[in-house]
Amino acid sequence: MRRTLVMGAALVALLAGPASAQAVPKKVQQLHQKLLTLDSHMDTPASLDLPGWSIEEEHDVHLDYTQVDLPRMKKGGLDGGFWAIYTSQGPLTVEGFHKARDFAILRGVSIRQMVAADPANFALALEAKDAAPIAAAGKRVVYMSIENAYPLGEDVSLLQTFYDMGVRVVGFAHFAHNQFADSSTDPSKKPRYGGLSPLGKELLKEMNRLGVVPDASHSSDQVLDDLLALSTTPVLLTHSGCKAIYDHPRNIDDDHLKALAAKGGVIQMNAYGSYLKASKPNPERQKAMGALFASLREGGAITAEKRAELLARRQEIDRLYPETDRATFDDFMTHMLHALKVVGPDHVGIGADWDGGGGVVGMEDVVDLPKITDALLKAGYSEADVQKIWSGNVLRVLAAAEAKKGK
Repeated sequence: MRRTLVMGAALVALLAGPASAQAVPKKVQQLHQKLLTLDSHMDTPASLDLPGWSIEEEHDVHLDYTQVDLPRMKKGGLDGGFWAIYTSQGPLTVEGFHKARDFAILRGVSIRQMVAADPANFALALEAKDAAPIAAAGKRVVYMSIENAYPLGEDVSLLQTFYDMGVRVVGFAHFAHNQFADSSTDPSKKPRYGGLSPLGKELLKEMNRLGVVPDASHSSDQVLDDLLALSTTPVLLTHSGCKAIYDHPRNIDDDHLKALAAKGGVIQMNAYGSYLKASKPNPERQKAMGALFASLREGGAITAEKRAELLARRQEIDRLYPETDRATFDDFMTHMLHALKVVGPDHVGIGADWDGGGGVVGMEDVVDLPKITDALLKAGYSEADVQKIWSGNVLRVLAAAEAKKGK
């Protein structure tokens, strides 16, 4: 997910590039299809509002850069996950809060409309126990989450509205500091609060009261420290990586991994390439992509014609300035296997950041997800371990939040 309210997270699909799938043994494919598989961070709701785009139709990642739709979920054996209401960070003003609130509510409505429009294939999940029967019925599981609590403004009671809509996971910050918490990637490179703000601590209390899972991805290490100290329930990192593999502010170090696990929390592994490895500078491409983003920030509703123009420009950038140093599936697995080594299979999951910048060479969209199952089995993890990683751990954290609700 990204920096504009015009297209939201779907815009980041424009950053993806081509990849090649590798064959997975038929036996593993069959096992993967039997597992309950959930991704904890899907920015696909932004695609729902693109003109002419349908979740029901199969799309080509090489043509429109989207990564998730119903046919591809079926092919890749993805039962569902947490569909994010992402709002880019704006000004900390009454006007900014109201604009973000309205945008987030409408994005939540889009998710609910997707479910209502096709009850044969989608079902809203509100509790941890809902996922298995929904998947067993052949439907896709739709949990709802919020990435960036900015739309709540300065009224933490607004969380009740989103909870009633179906939201069960909330992340405090995004690319910049907000009213609730410090971001790990604020442009100032300096903390604002040194963790959660006083308002952020009030939001955490409300999340614990409602049974909403706290998400520390994108927030600073100090925010994670505060959450681990103050939350009455385990903390989730919905899409993060390991600093020991690549020292990036969006990743966490081994000490924080161990502290997270000690409190029952889980890290869901990110497939966002620039957080997986350092890449060689590509100034021409960066300049061209910057101009593309600048045109998107001009505002206004995106039309079918505008989207076609953006896609054409994106494809031209790929032609003129191809990426030659993208992160690979092996890079993704290196982060995951490190986390597993540090905290074990009870505290690791998958949150690839689909349609929000996730995707690597060899795993470009959800069709390639069986490769993760194959790699975990080859690394010596049992079928039971793999099931925990794919959904058991994140559902355990959700169930723990439910158990503390109202207490």
